[in-house]
Order: sequence, then C-alpha cells, then structure tokens
Amino acid sequence: MKEYLNKYFTLRKHNMNVAWKKAKNRKMCYLFLAPYAILFTMFYVLPVLSSIYYSFTYYNILEPPRFIGLQNYISLVLQDDIFLIGVKNTLMIAIITGPLGYILSFLFAWLINELPRWIRSIAVIVFYAPSIAGNCYVIFSVFFRGDAYGYVNAFLMNVGIIDAPKLWFIDPKYMLPICMLVILWMSMGSGFLSFVAGLQGVDRSQFEAGYMDGIKNRWQELWYITLPNMKPMLMFGAVMTITSSFGVADVTMALCGYPSTDYAARTIVTHLFDYGYSRFEMGYACAIATILFLMMILCNKAIQSLLRRVGT
Repeated sequence: MKEYLNKYFTLRKHNMNVAWKKAKNRKMCYLFLAPYAILFTMFYVLPVLSSIYYSFTYYNILEPPRFIGLQNYISLVLQDDIFLIGVKNTLMIAIITGPLGYILSFLFAWLINELPRWIRSIAVIVFYAPSIAGNCYVIFSVFFRGDAYGYVNAFLMNVGIIDAPKLWFIDPKYMLPICMLVILWMSMGSGFLSFVAGLQGVDRSQFEAGYMDGIKNRWQELWYITLPNMKPMLMFGAVMTITSSFGVADVTMALCGYPSTDYAARTIVTHLFDYGYSRFEMGYACAIATILFLMMILCNKAIQSLLRRVGT
C-alpha cells in the first residue's frame, strides 16, 4: 500500500511539473486570454458567488447583511405560495415553449437551408427579426385587446364563436397560454442562427458517401449525417433555449401587468424582480436567483446528456 501511494504521488508530482512547464512556455497565450478572463470573473463569476453568499443573509441595501442561514430558502419553499406559483408557471413555459421552440428553430433552419442563397438570407432576417426587435411583443396587445376593437375578439364575434369580448390579459384562463404563444413567436433567436450556420457547414461529400452506404431518404440523412455534424450547434441552441425559457419576465409583465391577476402569469424572474427592485429585500431575491440558477444548470445537464446520444 505504501509503495502504491509513493508511486501515485510521484506520478502526480511529475504531471504537475509537466503542466507547469507547458504553462510557462505559453505565457503569451495566457496574456492574450487575461483581459477576457478578468472581465468574465468580474462580471459573471463574482456576481454569482456574491449572490449565493447574500442568499444566506437578510440584506435590504440600507443595512449591513445579517447572516440568517437557510431561512430564506425555508421561507421560499414552505411559506411563499406565490413563489410556488411562479415555479409552476416557469416550468410550464420551459417544458412547453423550450422544446417546441428548439424543434421549430431547427426545422425552419433546415427548410431554409434548401432555398437559394438570396431567398435564404431574406428568410433568415424575417424569422430572426422578432427576437431582436425589442418590445415587438406589444403588437400582441393590439391583437388580443380586451374590447370589440381587438382583432381576435372582433374575428371571434363576427364568426359567432363568442358573444362578448374576452379580457385575454386579465382572465387567468387565457393569460399564460397567450404569453406562451408570444414566447414561441420570439423564439427564433441566436440558436436559430447557429442552426443555419451549422447546416451550411456540413460537408456535402458526406451526403454522397451516405447514399452509397445505404441512406434512402432525407430523414435518414438528417439523423445519420446532419445531426452528428451539428452537435456543437445543437448544444449551443439548447443552452440558449434553456436560458430564454427560464428567464421569461418581460413578456408577462408587459402583457399581463405587474402583478398579474391572481398571479396567473407570475414567473420566478418576476418574483425576483418584485423582491429585488420593488421591496429591496436583496437577500431573499438572491435566494430566488440561486434556486433559478440551480434549476437551469440541472436542465442544461439533462439536455446535454440527451443530445450526446444523437446520432450514436
């Protein structure tokens, strides 16, 4: 046993010396990476660590933070019913709009890839425009206006489906489904662009070789050639989809109000906004942010493990 431990520590010391020598020989590379590493640490790593720390404290900005242990998390899970509503709504949005938006982004990118180049460029702009147009979701407030002048109400009344206008953004039955519709409409974001770029980067000679090896249709071509070549883009699109679906707040707050009726459109980020920016209970808000961060990481890991099986 002693001899085995000596060999282990000797080998470990040798590997550390080799790694240190390689690092010394690549000083210039680390020098070029330093600006990004410093900025990433300052604006991403440190805020996350400080948020985790403040989640264990009572902190209202005006007074120094006071350590209270797990009290914020206990209050969130056992006492805060509105937070549980936000968790339910966020999970519903993520489960429905996340995979559906991801699949639609890939399918539209796949279909656009077959078009001529100039038509493909126009189609990419048309599909990508809603995700960069800012407050374009306010257009839906006109369509689902709660009186007879709203386009949806006017159409349904003209065809005889309803007798009186529906209050789409006030009635809890309709608020979340309409928000999901808007989120799907805006889901063609950077993941969609990565799919378009990935499809353009697949070597065309692989398709010819695949047909010689027995591939008979486009679906087999997609499964055995296209998807395995696009694993990095698929992973990037999944991460962006998870981030956007769990971070929904602007759409629900703009369309359904803040707070919404019976908190029917409440999400985790809306709850975080309420406690962080309206009530200034930063310790409690940091606990909400930490739970959201852990949920996103777990979902990200699950999707990554699923995508690793594609084409294998």
